[in-house]
Amino acid sequence: MWYAIIATDHSDTLQKRLAARPAHVARLQDLQSAGRLLLAGPFPAIDSEDPGPAGFSGSLIIAEFADLAAARAWAGADPYVTAGVYRDVDVRPFRKTLP
Repeated sequence: MWYAIIATDHSDTLQKRLAARPAHVARLQDLQSAGRLLLAGPFPAIDSEDPGPAGFSGSLIIAEFADLAAARAWAGADPYVTAGVYRDVDVRPFRKTLP
């Protein structure tokens, strides 16, 4: 089943985010290679494709996992969690309807 992982950043964590990004992206690429990633990306903190020093306010990942426990375990081990970027992470079942 698909699961939406919705994370909210702590304030002023752009440098921590940048430092942890390679490990974060590598995990997403593993999901993509396995055909289990629907989409992933950050929420810019301002209305701009490139928010610059304003940074990001969180992230959205929609990926396939065996069950909710597996999705939560994967999300909890994210490098952004261990680096202190994410303030909170919500994991919910997601049913893709369109397109």
